[in-house]
Amino acid sequence: MSTDFSIDVSSVQGRVPITLFTIKGDIDANTYDRLQAKAEEAFSNGSRYLLLDLSAVPYISSAGIRALHSLFNLMRSGSSEESEEAVYKGVRDGTYKSPHLKLLNPSEGVNRILSMSGYDMVLEVYQDLQQAIDSF
Repeated sequence: MSTDFSIDVSSVQGRVPITLFTIKGDIDANTYDRLQAKAEEAFSNGSRYLLLDLSAVPYISSAGIRALHSLFNLMRSGSSEESEEAVYKGVRDGTYKSPHLKLLNPSEGVNRILSMSGYDMVLEVYQDLQQAIDSF
């Protein structure tokens, strides 16, 4: 696994302001905390909508999946329109998709891991940047 890891942060405007993380490198035990810290910084600076560009992420480990879960909860925490009960019911019923955290261009391997962990059921995945932006 590669130790080269970076997160480029930019802002894009859709119907709402979106923070775009362009991630390069594996999201694993050596890097997950940097992803979480960057998301916490963005959140404390007012970001409530996060798009992760995973096109240059060849691998995501269980630590990376835990980081995604942390980001999922963090981005939801600023939302008053979603009750805990409604989210849990939607997750249980398979009808919930996060309006706050979405993924762009995961590799086939990362898609497989997202599917095995069930995160493809709650996070929308896009192959086109404009479609992802328009979905927020």
